Order: sequence, then C-alpha cells, then structure tokens
Amino acid sequence: MAEFDLSVFYRDVLSRLLKENLLRLHDRLLVVCAGPFDREVLLSLGFTDVTITNLDERQKETGGAAFAPYTWDFQDLESLGYPDGSFDIVIVHSGLHHLRCPQRGITEMYRVARRAIIGFEPHRNLYTALGVRLGAGQEYEDAAVFYNDCRWGGVANTEIPNYVVRFNRGDLERTIQTFNPIARHRIRCFYATRIPARLQGLARQGLVGRAVGALTGLLAALGRLPPLANNIAFVIEKPRIPEDLFPWLTVVNGRVACHRPWFEAKYQPLDRDGR
Repeated sequence: MAEFDLSVFYRDVLSRLLKENLLRLHDRLLVVCAGPFDREVLLSLGFTDVTITNLDERQKETGGAAFAPYTWDFQDLESLGYPDGSFDIVIVHSGLHHLRCPQRGITEMYRVARRAIIGFEPHRNLYTALGVRLGAGQEYEDAAVFYNDCRWGGVANTEIPNYVVRFNRGDLERTIQTFNPIARHRIRCFYATRIPARLQGLARQGLVGRAVGALTGLLAALGRLPPLANNIAFVIEKPRIPEDLFPWLTVVNGRVACHRPWFEAKYQPLDRDGR
C-alpha cells in the first residue's frame, strides 16, 4: 500500500495553480504557521520571493537562517503585523487547526493578501468524524506535541495539544462571506486522503492486515471524493472591484458603498414619518 505523502498533495495543488497562472513564481508570498517542510516544497517549485512566519522562539537566535534563501519573521497568525494587501498570495499548510481561533487566522490571511489565500487543512465530513470516534483520527493533536519534545507543536505552538479543527467548503465560505460581504467569492477545493498511521500499522499485520490494507487502499484511491477525503486544499480569490460587487453595492470616491438606485427600485420609498 502506497503511503500518502503530504508534500505531493502540496506540490500538486500549487503546480496546478501555477499552470493556471493564479500563482506565479515571482509572486510575493507569505507562508504562515510555516516550517522547514514549507521551505522545501516552495524551493523545489522555484518560488523566489517568500516570507516564512511562525511562533518558533528558537528561530530568533539565528534570525531564521534555517529558512534561507527565504526571509523569516516571528508572527502570530491571529494578529499579523502587516498592512492590508502586503502580499500577492498568503499560504498556510496544516497551521489553522493549531490556532485558538482558526477563523481569525483565515481573515488575517485574507486581509494581508492582495489576490488570494491558499490553505491545506484536515477535512470535516462524516468519514473523518467516524475516524475520530473509532480512534483512527486525533481529536486533540498530542502526537505533534510528543514529537516536539513535549515543549512545542500544540495550540499557538505551546506544549498544550490543540483541538483538531477540521474544515469543509461551507465553513470557509461562511467565514469569508461574513468577513467581507461585498461579493460572492471564488472558492475552489481539492481533496485527498491520508491513511492514519494506526491503520497503516494494522495493514502490515497478517491476514487481518491484508483485509485492512485492501480497505485503506480503496479509501486512498477514492480520497479525491469530498465525502471520503480527510484532507482539503482551498483557494479563496479576492473579488475584483467593481466587476464582482453585489448589485446593491457600487464604488464612490474609491470606496465600496451602498448603491441607492438598487434599493429604490426594490423597496417603496418611505413617507415623511419613516414608514
């Protein structure tokens, strides 16, 4: 049974976006909640202008030299210290579910992005909920803390295991449309399935293992179907103004404003008493 490689999914999605010209190798990228894994993937694809951020205190001693040739910055995704629209694209890989408020992280990504945000996170559906109930998936991410010397890797990169928030397309849409309700955002999702380590272990054990191996192989093959995928990648493009604005909005003096004629055509005018 071939084991799922997160870097392959990461590269494949970014490569597809490069071919579609939504991403460009010279774009100014911000990669949040990032680590060496992100550096390796982005460097292998040829991106040149990348700022990598995280809450790793250890990097302060060297100025993030481990991320060269890219720039490193100590930043909290829930409160980024950058002006609006500072970067062409903002990327997160398996970082939102480590935040105290993932929705805040998504909106901060959106705020500092000029064109789009891209994310890779655990997927929320009945399949993954069942996996957690059966112990095949984690409800709290204790493994990440254990493999970081029980000192880091949890919520906000502390030693406290984070609750594993999982996302689906509806969660993303509700977050973004609530934050910026000026247009219908373009949201695209890609899916894949990673077989949990516990099941991979069972698949190597005797006759029962063969049955489990066959099942997990089938799940992996069907993993691009949203109902069976436990990983989701998403792209949220910022709306074009004024083309994408809802009809009840317009641009006045460079800012989005109420389009009064639209409302006047829909509603009866008020009388002098405001009725």
